[in-house]
Amino acid sequence: MEIPSKYNPVEVEDKWYQYWMEQGFFHSEPDDREPYTIVIPPPNVTGVLHMGHMLNNTIQDILVRRARMQGYNACWVPGTDHASIATEAKVVGKLREEGIKKDDLTRDAFLEHAWEWTHKHGGIILEQLKKLGASCDWERTAFTMDEKRSESVIKVFVDLYNKGYIYRGVRMVNWDPSAKTALSDEEVIHKEEQSKLYYVRYKIEDADGEFVTVATTRPETILGDTAVCVNPNDDRFKHLAGKRVLVPLVNRSVPIIQDEYVDMEFGTGCLKITPAHDVNDYEIGLRHNLEVIDTFNDDGTLSKEAGFLIGVDRFEARKQIIPMLKEAGNLVKVEDYTNKVGYSERTDVVIEPKLSAQWFLKMEELGKPALDAVENDDVQFFPPKFKNLYRHWMENIKDWCISRQLWWGHRIPVYYLADGSFVVAETDEKALQLARETTGRMDLTMNDLHQDEDVLDTWASSWLWPIAVFDGINDPDNKEINYYYPTNDLVTAPEIIFFWVARMIIAGYEYRGTFPFKNVYFTGIVRDKLRRKMSKSLGNSPDPLDLIAKYGADGVRVGMLLCSPAGNDILFEESLTEQGRNFSSKIWNSFRLVHGWEVDASLPQPEHARLGLDWFNARLNEVIATMDDHFSKYRLSDALMTIYTAMRDDFSGWLLEIVKPAYQQPIDKQTYDELVALFDKMLRLLHPFMPFISEEIWQLLVERKEGESIMMAAWPTVAEADASLVEQFVNVEDAITGLRNVRKEKNIANKETLYVAVLPGEKGYSPVFDAVLRKMGNLSELEVVKEKVDGALSFRVKSTEYYVPLGDLVNVEEEIAKIEEELKYTRGFLTSVMKKLGNERFVSGAPEQVVATERKKQADAEEKIKLLEERLAALK
Repeated sequence: MEIPSKYNPVEVEDKWYQYWMEQGFFHSEPDDREPYTIVIPPPNVTGVLHMGHMLNNTIQDILVRRARMQGYNACWVPGTDHASIATEAKVVGKLREEGIKKDDLTRDAFLEHAWEWTHKHGGIILEQLKKLGASCDWERTAFTMDEKRSESVIKVFVDLYNKGYIYRGVRMVNWDPSAKTALSDEEVIHKEEQSKLYYVRYKIEDADGEFVTVATTRPETILGDTAVCVNPNDDRFKHLAGKRVLVPLVNRSVPIIQDEYVDMEFGTGCLKITPAHDVNDYEIGLRHNLEVIDTFNDDGTLSKEAGFLIGVDRFEARKQIIPMLKEAGNLVKVEDYTNKVGYSERTDVVIEPKLSAQWFLKMEELGKPALDAVENDDVQFFPPKFKNLYRHWMENIKDWCISRQLWWGHRIPVYYLADGSFVVAETDEKALQLARETTGRMDLTMNDLHQDEDVLDTWASSWLWPIAVFDGINDPDNKEINYYYPTNDLVTAPEIIFFWVARMIIAGYEYRGTFPFKNVYFTGIVRDKLRRKMSKSLGNSPDPLDLIAKYGADGVRVGMLLCSPAGNDILFEESLTEQGRNFSSKIWNSFRLVHGWEVDASLPQPEHARLGLDWFNARLNEVIATMDDHFSKYRLSDALMTIYTAMRDDFSGWLLEIVKPAYQQPIDKQTYDELVALFDKMLRLLHPFMPFISEEIWQLLVERKEGESIMMAAWPTVAEADASLVEQFVNVEDAITGLRNVRKEKNIANKETLYVAVLPGEKGYSPVFDAVLRKMGNLSELEVVKEKVDGALSFRVKSTEYYVPLGDLVNVEEEIAKIEEELKYTRGFLTSVMKKLGNERFVSGAPEQVVATERKKQADAEEKIKLLEERLAALK
């Protein structure tokens, strides 16, 4: 069969992925094997593949492919997340382009557009994952808003409500004025900004010419002030107790109150209190029974309660209020100020603290088993440093605001009656029945009930993901949930440790009585070489599909893994994927070399080939054991480097050269067969990292039957071999390198044979590999001697001297002249160093490290002079 000279990843990858799909290798059904299960962190249904997805899914694919080869019944469940905020924003934007406002549509009409968008874009990212080689069980693809998952979410809401964990209350929440919805604390990103600190005077009521001054970064909230607060321990303001001040511009009379929350050192020591627009002010307001005046609309514009600037955006209102305060005589001064401002993770607008009626899930009691699980290592984190972060969050856990003011998502299953009372039920029919039972009114119809307009936080569906994908909520004793759950590994990013990881563990203990996964592997953030997070907005993130088209999926996978230690940020450079592609070419060229050899069954096996194969068998044992150890510790980058260097250096660089037959000569069958068996094992070890090229070569290496695949081949295990051979072979490598250096330095062609004498020391000589040294060094003779050989070039391997008499191979006169020139230069260099070291001022005044460097130069020069003088004496 004609083997192409260049490896073509595009043809190979499409061919084999289609083959794997047709053969059903990705699909899993419960059987008598031990399962290995991973659930995909479901990407947003509107998303496209980015570098973070590439890394995360490459790691998952590596784990699941290796598990298959180890004999597990491997199941990797794919799916997508409906992403309420992100998807609704996309749909609203699309409608706006078409001249349609969301507010002009009914809920049902809007949802038709949202579903249309989802069906059009929802599968894109999963199709892109196939290009990467992701071996997901596509028959199991789930969506957080498909029928089974939706039923699960609603069922859990009703159950938790009935258990007393879910309640409705007015609380201060993070409000996104763009998406017009509440956010959890974890959905707020705090950015450091250069702001302004405005000092504003408040007139003390009934006291001519007396003022207190407050400092604020948000003067637009003054219109909602209902108190000024001072610390009761602050002597500067004790005389103000019981007095009142007038709020600037609106002249509202509000009390001066005392509370130890106030920092006497910040600003002026006086704090304006706006309970509707600051979480700390809200808490103070509760303690002092203050009035709450909400001066903002849901979209961040000023409301009618503000009194003026009604409908003006909050930041524009800030600009307009400053000159008003100045004109009224209330603005004292303005200072530059650095502070942290909260932004919506989804829409990147400044969030507003806002009082809002929301649904909350009590977390303290639910969270206890999940905290214990990680503390006791029932669930293990890799790297373990994230355990402390998890503990801190779980010990300070707050109730979870689970309602969102959106239409796209799981609608909250709460049904209100006209009198404001409500029932909680899974369906309209059950709600009506429950309403009739609780009110005693059997004449009620669905027209008398109105379902809550809000939807659930997206995470309130994905926290059930490991259970819901196997329908373990609706059918808690079904065969699949009992077989596949708990899952084995979760691969995710640390930034969703609270959003998702902690909550899945909580749900696991609440609904299955155990953890949802045994191990959590945290990837790092993919950054560019300037350490900036890769993003489309910065223009520093390459298109993953473009990378795959250019370097091949295997090349991209290797490139990603070469720079991705667990939990640490990945500094990605395109040169790494190029390195991955070059490695593919190296493997391909090694295969072409082996494939091109003619095999002669009548030839005996040469001793050098037998020794080389014995050595590599022992070396391969080391590789397998090391890789298994790295996998057990989730050090996948290290596992890759182990097989990478073994393939590049040991297999291609040494073994193939040792067993390679002479030019245009055949190879003996025993050596060839043993070599192919070793190549087969190397390909299996490579397969999880480089699935495509490993399959292509594995299929071509020997004749295979239809339906066979390296995917289903066994993961190599440690075999019987002499481990001491590995250490001994290092000496042979060094000796061969020394001989190559002699040839290069003296311009001696490889076809010229060399005589080598060996003066053994305690270390550095392995007679067992003499046949390999003869073959690789092209030696006419290899002789062990008892004393040094005069007139020969020499080099040392550990304590052993190797002598190469040059004889007629070099021009002695030219060699003498060359050595004398080098000796002259080195002696001159040593003289200059000794001048420095002979200068007392230099030795006493220079830094210790500088002096040490000069002394090392002296020692190196003296050693080199000694060697050159010995070589010169030998030639003369």
